[in-house]
Amino acid sequence: MLATTVASHLFAVSLCLSSHAQLRVDREYFGVGRPVALGVSIPSDLAGEARIELHQPGAERPLASAPVIAGQANLASLLPGLWADKSPKVRYAQLVVGETPVGAPLVLVPMINPPIAKLFDAQAGLVWMIDPATGKPNDADPRRATVLFTPDEAPCYTGLRIYPDQHAVLVTSLGDIEFRLRPDHAPNTVATFRSLAAGGFYTDVIFHRVAAVTRTGDPFVVQVGDPSGTGDGGPGFNIDLEDSKLPHDFGVLSMARNTDPNTNGSQVFICLSRAGTSRLDGRYTAFAEAVSGTDVILALAASPVREGTDRPVEPPVLHTVKLVDAPPYGQSPPPVTRPAPNDGRR
Repeated sequence: MLATTVASHLFAVSLCLSSHAQLRVDREYFGVGRPVALGVSIPSDLAGEARIELHQPGAERPLASAPVIAGQANLASLLPGLWADKSPKVRYAQLVVGETPVGAPLVLVPMINPPIAKLFDAQAGLVWMIDPATGKPNDADPRRATVLFTPDEAPCYTGLRIYPDQHAVLVTSLGDIEFRLRPDHAPNTVATFRSLAAGGFYTDVIFHRVAAVTRTGDPFVVQVGDPSGTGDGGPGFNIDLEDSKLPHDFGVLSMARNTDPNTNGSQVFICLSRAGTSRLDGRYTAFAEAVSGTDVILALAASPVREGTDRPVEPPVLHTVKLVDAPPYGQSPPPVTRPAPNDGRR
């Protein structure tokens, strides 16, 4: 079982807003219907009208666009539909000068009550839970249970969480892996991971689990994120499972948890193949995809383990997680793919 630990709920995002960003906000949270103060820097060597484009992930054309000048601006005034959206979703605000996208986009995450995940065993007709009287699980079997998301009866939209888009670089003893974060699939998980990274949580933490193959011989996962190195530790809090639609595939980063779906913390795993990890879709929160570092992922997976276990003999080390400015919207490198078996790499 992919494991982490238990504890409280929310998290505090302690991120330094990038000094290199062309679009800047001086805080991260903006209440619904209120001004969104924005700093705009326009490079002097670019010609053409400057504008801010609002993008919906996956869409070819921007949802909206508005001209802008250097200095201070109110994003809510520039894009009046910002607060009128009846079905708010993650959006990206990108500065464009002429036809050139400039700098990392801003990520706009709606603050709205999320659905809660439960494990439902249709055969037993039960939702899996720990009996508070006995401290033992009920008769539902979590292995055959389906993850169901129960929406809030009256979800409340309170505003936007806004920050410059960043990639996460895992600096390991075997090399670096750069991940594109996917808040459009798992915004709260991304926010938690960014907070832990910025706070130095992932400092000299070993890869405590190398499950290189499944029982059927398909490449599976490598796991990290527990400072104790035991596989039982975490950050002292939990966050809920999110209904991510990012498929588990080679190079995808996902959250480890206990049996309870809402016990995500700090432990993460890197997927080693689609064949080995497709069964995790919808049951674990995938939240990032590698855009470089294929050889490093393969080297991690090749770490020798103790006989009969998935514990590395000499565990690779995650020295730190660096947050770096993302490319302009739409210009991130494509996700890495697993090399063909005959290309000379493992």
